[in-house]
Amino acid sequence: MNRSSLAQKSIVTLIAVAFLGFYSCKENSKKETAEESATEVVAEDEPKPDIKLSLAQWSIHKMIFEEGVDPYTFAEKASKWGFEGLEYVSALYYKELQAANFSEEAMSHWVEKSKAESEKYGLKNLLIMVDGQGDIAVPDEAERTKAVENHYKWVDAAAALGCHSIRVNLNGSMEPEVWMPASVAGLKQLATYAKDKNINIIVENHGGPSSNAEMLAEVMEKVGMENCGTLPDFGNFCIKREEGDYYSSKCLEEYDKYKGVKELMPYAKGVSAKSYNFDENGNETVIDFERLMDIVIEAGYEGYVGVEYEGSELSEEEGILATKKLLEKVLE
Repeated sequence: MNRSSLAQKSIVTLIAVAFLGFYSCKENSKKETAEESATEVVAEDEPKPDIKLSLAQWSIHKMIFEEGVDPYTFAEKASKWGFEGLEYVSALYYKELQAANFSEEAMSHWVEKSKAESEKYGLKNLLIMVDGQGDIAVPDEAERTKAVENHYKWVDAAAALGCHSIRVNLNGSMEPEVWMPASVAGLKQLATYAKDKNINIIVENHGGPSSNAEMLAEVMEKVGMENCGTLPDFGNFCIKREEGDYYSSKCLEEYDKYKGVKELMPYAKGVSAKSYNFDENGNETVIDFERLMDIVIEAGYEGYVGVEYEGSELSEEEGILATKKLLEKVLE
Protein backbone atom coordinates (compact mmCIF):
# COMPACT_ATOMS: atom_id res chain seq x y z
CA MET A 1 0.00 0.00 0.00
CA ASN A 2 1.45 3.41 -0.95
CA ARG A 3 1.71 6.44 1.30
CA SER A 4 -1.31 8.14 -0.28
CA SER A 5 -3.52 5.14 0.39
CA LEU A 6 -2.22 4.91 3.97
CA ALA A 7 -2.95 8.58 4.54
CA GLN A 8 -6.46 8.26 3.16
CA LYS A 9 -7.10 5.20 5.35
CA SER A 10 -5.82 7.06 8.44
CA ILE A 11 -8.09 10.03 7.75
CA VAL A 12 -11.12 7.74 7.37
CA THR A 13 -10.22 6.00 10.65
CA LEU A 14 -9.87 9.29 12.51
CA ILE A 15 -13.23 10.52 11.19
CA ALA A 16 -14.88 7.26 12.28
CA VAL A 17 -13.37 7.49 15.78
CA ALA A 18 -14.41 11.12 16.13
CA PHE A 19 -17.97 10.30 15.01
CA LEU A 20 -18.25 7.41 17.45
CA GLY A 21 -16.90 9.59 20.27
CA PHE A 22 -19.39 12.34 19.45
CA TYR A 23 -22.28 9.85 19.28
CA SER A 24 -21.24 8.28 22.58
CA CYS A 25 -21.04 11.67 24.33
CA LYS A 26 -24.41 12.65 22.91
CA GLU A 27 -26.00 9.44 24.19
CA ASN A 28 -24.40 9.87 27.61
CA SER A 29 -25.67 13.44 27.71
CA LYS A 30 -29.18 12.20 26.90
CA LYS A 31 -28.87 9.56 29.61
CA GLU A 32 -27.69 12.09 32.21
CA THR A 33 -30.49 14.48 31.27
CA ALA A 34 -33.03 11.69 31.62
CA GLU A 35 -31.57 10.67 34.99
CA GLU A 36 -31.66 14.27 36.21
CA SER A 37 -35.28 14.60 35.11
CA ALA A 38 -36.15 11.39 36.90
CA THR A 39 -34.38 12.66 40.04
CA GLU A 40 -36.32 15.90 39.85
CA VAL A 41 -39.59 14.00 39.52
CA VAL A 42 -38.71 11.80 42.50
CA ALA A 43 -37.78 14.90 44.53
CA GLU A 44 -41.07 16.55 43.65
CA ASP A 45 -42.96 13.40 44.59
CA GLU A 46 -41.25 12.95 47.97
CA PRO A 47 -43.93 12.74 50.69
CA LYS A 48 -44.12 15.70 53.02
CA PRO A 49 -43.45 15.05 56.70
CA ASP A 50 -46.53 14.33 58.78
CA ILE A 51 -46.57 17.46 60.91
CA LYS A 52 -49.67 18.72 62.70
CA LEU A 53 -50.13 21.87 64.73
CA SER A 54 -50.93 22.00 68.42
CA LEU A 55 -51.48 24.92 70.78
CA ALA A 56 -49.41 25.51 73.90
CA GLN A 57 -51.73 26.76 76.64
CA TRP A 58 -49.15 29.31 77.76
CA SER A 59 -50.18 31.28 74.68
CA ILE A 60 -53.36 32.28 76.53
CA HIS A 61 -51.89 32.81 80.01
CA LYS A 62 -52.67 36.54 79.96
CA MET A 63 -56.31 35.81 79.18
CA ILE A 64 -56.41 33.47 82.17
CA PHE A 65 -54.35 35.46 84.70
CA GLU A 66 -55.34 39.01 83.70
CA GLU A 67 -58.80 38.67 82.17
CA GLY A 68 -60.19 35.82 84.27
CA VAL A 69 -60.78 33.48 81.32
CA ASP A 70 -61.63 29.94 82.46
CA PRO A 71 -58.60 27.69 81.71
CA TYR A 72 -60.99 24.85 80.95
CA THR A 73 -62.05 26.71 77.77
CA PHE A 74 -58.62 25.81 76.34
CA ALA A 75 -59.92 23.03 74.07
CA GLU A 76 -62.79 25.18 72.84
CA LYS A 77 -60.48 28.02 71.86
CA ALA A 78 -57.91 25.72 70.25
CA SER A 79 -60.62 24.08 68.19
CA LYS A 80 -62.02 27.44 67.08
CA TRP A 81 -58.55 28.50 65.94
CA GLY A 82 -58.01 25.32 63.92
CA PHE A 83 -55.55 23.30 66.02
CA GLU A 84 -55.44 19.53 66.34
CA GLY A 85 -53.54 19.01 69.60
CA LEU A 86 -53.36 20.43 73.13
CA GLU A 87 -50.32 21.18 75.30
CA TYR A 88 -51.45 21.95 78.85
CA VAL A 89 -49.67 24.17 81.40
CA SER A 90 -50.04 22.94 84.97
CA ALA A 91 -49.55 26.36 86.57
CA LEU A 92 -52.67 27.75 84.92
CA TYR A 93 -54.74 25.48 87.20
CA TYR A 94 -52.78 25.96 90.44
CA LYS A 95 -55.29 28.33 92.01
CA GLU A 96 -57.75 25.45 92.06
CA LEU A 97 -55.31 22.62 92.72
CA GLN A 98 -53.22 24.28 95.42
CA ALA A 99 -56.37 25.17 97.34
CA ALA A 100 -57.05 21.43 97.52
CA ASN A 101 -53.37 20.66 98.31
CA PHE A 102 -53.11 18.72 95.03
CA SER A 103 -55.28 15.99 96.49
CA GLU A 104 -55.98 12.85 94.52
CA GLU A 105 -59.59 13.95 94.21
CA ALA A 106 -58.61 17.39 92.87
CA MET A 107 -56.17 15.91 90.36
CA SER A 108 -58.78 13.40 89.18
CA HIS A 109 -61.30 16.20 88.73
CA TRP A 110 -58.78 18.16 86.66
CA VAL A 111 -58.14 15.14 84.43
CA GLU A 112 -61.81 14.28 83.98
CA LYS A 113 -62.86 17.83 83.13
CA SER A 114 -59.92 18.44 80.77
CA LYS A 115 -60.44 15.10 79.05
CA ALA A 116 -64.16 15.75 78.59
CA GLU A 117 -63.42 19.12 76.98
CA SER A 118 -60.79 17.69 74.63
CA GLU A 119 -63.14 14.89 73.56
CA LYS A 120 -66.00 17.34 73.08
CA TYR A 121 -63.96 19.27 70.53
CA GLY A 122 -62.13 16.28 69.03
CA LEU A 123 -58.61 17.33 69.98
CA LYS A 124 -55.59 15.19 70.92
CA ASN A 125 -54.07 15.61 74.38
CA LEU A 126 -50.29 15.69 73.93
CA LEU A 127 -48.39 16.86 76.97
CA ILE A 128 -48.46 18.76 80.24
CA MET A 129 -45.88 21.48 80.89
CA VAL A 130 -45.16 21.15 84.61
CA ASP A 131 -43.79 24.06 86.64
CA GLY A 132 -43.46 24.97 90.28
CA GLN A 133 -43.12 21.43 91.64
CA GLY A 134 -39.55 21.69 92.87
CA ASP A 135 -36.13 21.68 91.23
CA ILE A 136 -35.09 18.28 89.93
CA ALA A 137 -31.50 19.33 89.18
CA VAL A 138 -30.45 20.37 92.70
CA PRO A 139 -27.33 18.69 94.09
CA ASP A 140 -28.92 17.80 97.44
CA GLU A 141 -30.25 14.28 97.01
CA ALA A 142 -33.09 14.54 99.54
CA GLU A 143 -34.35 17.83 98.07
CA ARG A 144 -34.05 16.45 94.54
CA THR A 145 -35.93 13.25 95.42
CA LYS A 146 -38.76 15.28 96.96
CA ALA A 147 -39.00 17.42 93.81
CA VAL A 148 -39.01 14.34 91.57
CA GLU A 149 -41.75 12.74 93.64
CA ASN A 150 -43.80 15.94 93.40
CA HIS A 151 -43.88 15.31 89.65
CA TYR A 152 -45.30 11.79 90.01
CA LYS A 153 -48.89 13.04 90.23
CA TRP A 154 -48.41 14.82 86.91
CA VAL A 155 -47.06 11.66 85.29
CA ASP A 156 -50.22 9.89 86.51
CA ALA A 157 -52.40 12.72 85.25
CA ALA A 158 -50.73 12.67 81.83
CA ALA A 159 -51.32 8.93 81.54
CA ALA A 160 -54.98 9.29 82.51
CA LEU A 161 -55.43 12.20 80.10
CA GLY A 162 -53.93 10.26 77.17
CA CYS A 163 -50.83 12.45 76.80
CA HIS A 164 -47.45 11.12 75.69
CA SER A 165 -45.26 13.36 77.88
CA ILE A 166 -44.79 15.80 80.71
CA ARG A 167 -42.37 18.66 80.20
CA VAL A 168 -40.10 19.37 83.17
CA ASN A 169 -37.51 22.04 83.98
CA LEU A 170 -33.91 21.26 84.90
CA ASN A 171 -33.58 24.00 87.49
CA GLY A 172 -31.11 23.67 90.33
CA SER A 173 -27.49 24.67 90.21
CA MET A 174 -26.19 27.22 87.72
CA GLU A 175 -22.77 25.55 87.78
CA PRO A 176 -22.46 23.11 84.85
CA GLU A 177 -20.23 20.66 86.71
CA VAL A 178 -22.82 20.44 89.50
CA TRP A 179 -25.91 20.74 87.30
CA MET A 180 -24.97 17.91 84.93
CA PRO A 181 -24.84 14.95 87.38
CA ALA A 182 -27.82 16.28 89.36
CA SER A 183 -29.88 16.57 86.15
CA VAL A 184 -28.99 13.03 85.11
CA ALA A 185 -29.90 11.63 88.53
CA GLY A 186 -33.22 13.50 88.71
CA LEU A 187 -34.27 12.58 85.19
CA LYS A 188 -33.38 8.91 85.63
CA GLN A 189 -35.50 8.67 88.77
CA LEU A 190 -38.49 10.41 87.18
CA ALA A 191 -38.22 8.58 83.84
CA THR A 192 -38.02 5.24 85.67
CA TYR A 193 -41.31 6.02 87.42
CA ALA A 194 -42.91 7.18 84.14
CA LYS A 195 -41.69 4.26 82.02
CA ASP A 196 -44.33 1.72 83.07
CA LYS A 197 -47.03 4.33 82.50
CA ASN A 198 -45.87 4.94 78.90
CA ILE A 199 -45.11 8.58 79.64
CA ASN A 200 -42.06 10.47 78.36
CA ILE A 201 -40.14 12.94 80.49
CA ILE A 202 -39.08 15.76 78.21
CA VAL A 203 -36.90 18.77 78.92
CA GLU A 204 -37.27 22.17 77.33
CA ASN A 205 -34.40 24.59 76.90
CA HIS A 206 -35.81 26.85 79.59
CA GLY A 207 -33.10 29.02 81.09
CA GLY A 208 -29.80 28.50 82.83
CA PRO A 209 -27.69 25.50 81.82
CA SER A 210 -30.69 23.84 80.12
CA SER A 211 -30.53 26.54 77.42
CA ASN A 212 -27.03 25.39 76.52
CA ALA A 213 -28.17 22.81 73.98
CA GLU A 214 -24.83 21.05 73.82
CA MET A 215 -24.93 20.39 77.57
CA LEU A 216 -28.59 19.37 77.51
CA ALA A 217 -27.87 16.91 74.71
CA GLU A 218 -25.06 15.49 76.84
CA VAL A 219 -27.53 15.03 79.70
CA MET A 220 -29.79 13.07 77.35
CA GLU A 221 -26.90 10.82 76.36
CA LYS A 222 -25.96 10.20 79.98
CA VAL A 223 -29.56 9.40 80.99
CA GLY A 224 -29.83 7.04 78.03
CA MET A 225 -33.51 6.15 78.49
CA GLU A 226 -35.96 5.84 75.62
CA ASN A 227 -38.68 7.74 77.48
CA CYS A 228 -36.46 10.72 78.29
CA GLY A 229 -36.06 13.38 75.62
CA THR A 230 -36.25 17.04 74.71
CA LEU A 231 -38.78 19.68 73.74
CA PRO A 232 -36.76 22.11 71.60
CA ASP A 233 -38.13 25.63 71.95
CA PHE A 234 -37.37 28.15 69.19
CA GLY A 235 -36.89 31.04 71.60
CA ASN A 236 -35.60 30.00 75.03
CA PHE A 237 -31.85 30.08 74.48
CA CYS A 238 -30.72 32.70 76.99
CA ILE A 239 -27.87 31.16 78.98
CA LYS A 240 -26.91 34.21 81.08
CA ARG A 241 -29.17 36.87 82.59
CA GLU A 242 -28.45 40.13 84.36
CA GLU A 243 -29.75 38.94 87.74
CA GLY A 244 -28.48 35.37 87.36
CA ASP A 245 -32.03 34.01 87.23
CA TYR A 246 -33.69 31.62 84.78
CA TYR A 247 -36.36 33.67 83.04
CA SER A 248 -37.16 37.26 83.97
CA SER A 249 -34.20 39.65 83.94
CA LYS A 250 -32.41 41.03 80.88
CA CYS A 251 -30.59 38.47 78.75
CA LEU A 252 -26.83 39.05 78.50
CA GLU A 253 -25.81 36.01 76.47
CA GLU A 254 -27.79 33.80 74.10
CA TYR A 255 -26.94 30.39 72.68
CA ASP A 256 -27.24 30.11 68.89
CA LYS A 257 -30.85 29.00 68.42
CA TYR A 258 -30.24 27.30 65.06
CA LYS A 259 -27.30 25.32 66.38
CA GLY A 260 -29.29 24.59 69.53
CA VAL A 261 -32.39 23.23 67.84
CA LYS A 262 -30.21 21.05 65.61
CA GLU A 263 -28.44 19.63 68.67
CA LEU A 264 -31.68 18.91 70.51
CA MET A 265 -33.68 17.41 67.63
CA PRO A 266 -32.17 13.88 67.87
CA TYR A 267 -33.90 13.57 71.27
CA ALA A 268 -37.06 15.54 70.46
CA LYS A 269 -40.48 14.20 71.32
CA GLY A 270 -42.14 17.53 70.59
CA VAL A 271 -41.28 20.96 69.17
CA SER A 272 -42.28 24.35 70.57
CA ALA A 273 -42.56 27.09 67.94
CA LYS A 274 -42.07 30.17 70.09
CA SER A 275 -42.93 33.55 68.57
CA TYR A 276 -42.81 37.17 69.73
CA ASN A 277 -43.56 39.61 66.94
CA PHE A 278 -44.17 39.77 63.18
CA ASP A 279 -43.29 42.09 60.30
CA GLU A 280 -45.60 43.33 57.54
CA ASN A 281 -45.01 40.11 55.58
CA GLY A 282 -46.07 37.90 58.47
CA ASN A 283 -42.55 36.70 59.29
CA GLU A 284 -41.26 36.48 62.86
CA THR A 285 -38.93 39.41 63.49
CA VAL A 286 -36.19 37.63 65.48
CA ILE A 287 -36.65 33.96 64.59
CA ASP A 288 -36.23 32.49 61.09
CA PHE A 289 -39.11 29.99 61.15
CA GLU A 290 -38.30 28.58 57.72
CA ARG A 291 -34.70 27.85 58.69
CA LEU A 292 -35.71 26.24 61.97
CA MET A 293 -38.47 24.14 60.44
CA ASP A 294 -35.97 22.95 57.82
CA ILE A 295 -33.80 21.75 60.72
CA VAL A 296 -36.81 20.04 62.31
CA ILE A 297 -37.77 18.28 59.08
CA GLU A 298 -34.20 17.31 58.18
CA ALA A 299 -33.98 15.59 61.58
CA GLY A 300 -36.78 13.29 60.39
CA TYR A 301 -39.26 14.65 62.92
CA GLU A 302 -42.92 13.84 62.42
CA GLY A 303 -45.59 14.77 64.92
CA TYR A 304 -46.97 17.93 66.47
CA VAL A 305 -45.38 21.36 66.47
CA GLY A 306 -46.79 23.54 69.22
CA VAL A 307 -47.61 27.20 68.69
CA GLU A 308 -46.44 29.23 71.69
CA TYR A 309 -46.98 32.95 71.25
CA GLU A 310 -45.28 35.06 73.90
CA GLY A 311 -45.32 38.52 72.38
CA SER A 312 -46.77 41.82 73.51
CA GLU A 313 -47.39 43.70 70.25
CA LEU A 314 -50.43 41.63 69.26
CA SER A 315 -53.23 40.28 71.38
CA GLU A 316 -52.84 36.64 72.35
CA GLU A 317 -55.43 35.53 69.81
CA GLU A 318 -53.85 37.61 67.03
CA GLY A 319 -50.37 36.33 67.91
CA ILE A 320 -51.52 32.71 68.00
CA LEU A 321 -53.16 33.01 64.59
CA ALA A 322 -50.16 34.85 63.11
CA THR A 323 -47.82 32.09 64.33
CA LYS A 324 -50.12 29.39 62.97
CA LYS A 325 -50.34 31.13 59.60
CA LEU A 326 -46.56 31.43 59.39
CA LEU A 327 -46.04 27.75 60.17
CA GLU A 328 -48.63 26.77 57.58
CA LYS A 329 -46.85 28.89 54.97
CA VAL A 330 -43.47 27.37 55.83
CA LEU A 331 -44.90 23.84 55.66
CA GLU A 332 -46.61 24.30 52.25
